[in-house]
Amino acid sequence: MDFVLEVENLSKCFEIPHLRINTLRSAFVNIFRKRTFERFKALNDVSFDVRKGEFFSIIGKNGSGKSTLLKIIAGIYTPDKGSVRVHSSLSPMLELGIGFNPELSGRDNIFMNGMILGLSKKQIYAKFNEIVAFAGLERFIDQKLKNYSSGMTARLAFSVMIHSGKEFLLVDEVLAVGDLEFQAKCMDYFEKAIKEGKTIVFVSHGLEIVKKYSSRVMLLHKGEVLDIGTPDKVIDTYFKKCN
Repeated sequence: MDFVLEVENLSKCFEIPHLRINTLRSAFVNIFRKRTFERFKALNDVSFDVRKGEFFSIIGKNGSGKSTLLKIIAGIYTPDKGSVRVHSSLSPMLELGIGFNPELSGRDNIFMNGMILGLSKKQIYAKFNEIVAFAGLERFIDQKLKNYSSGMTARLAFSVMIHSGKEFLLVDEVLAVGDLEFQAKCMDYFEKAIKEGKTIVFVSHGLEIVKKYSSRVMLLHKGEVLDIGTPDKVIDTYFKKCN
């Protein structure tokens, strides 16, 4: 079987300080106090695989480890234990504006982000109008990104990602920040991508979307894999065990 992604025994912990220092005064007052930390296990022994051409969704409540998992797959975080093997060219869309510069215009960010994703300037020029039109930002493309709303930034990031030509996409909650028109464009794109045999790993709380497009679904709960299988089966497990 053709695997695009193989994840084995993945674990990740974070250290959360018990004492938060937010001001110069608190830093001075607590300068000699020993700092202590709580270890938070975001992922615990997570294993799964994604086959070529799958629409593989990951669901779970907030804090279940979904975004941490995607950041490890994208190479942003390093796991404490386990391995991730990616067998395809990868285009991630994770947190809003990641890899974007707020001091640059939307136009400049398209070129910068496109080149980060491996496109040449010539390729970006050829796709530029399509990218802007999909994002619906024709009037604002020469404004600095810091003046964009979170939804505008997300639309631009998603549009650059889907026009990058990559065969494997990581998508984290893009539909949560778009209006109805943009959501409809995303749905159209998902249907097109499925027909073209692209591989998508999709994190979302939108269970209806997950149910409609997914070939398989994985449920994360408190950093562990609770279930993997068909959308109906895993969504049923979610309602029974996570609420």
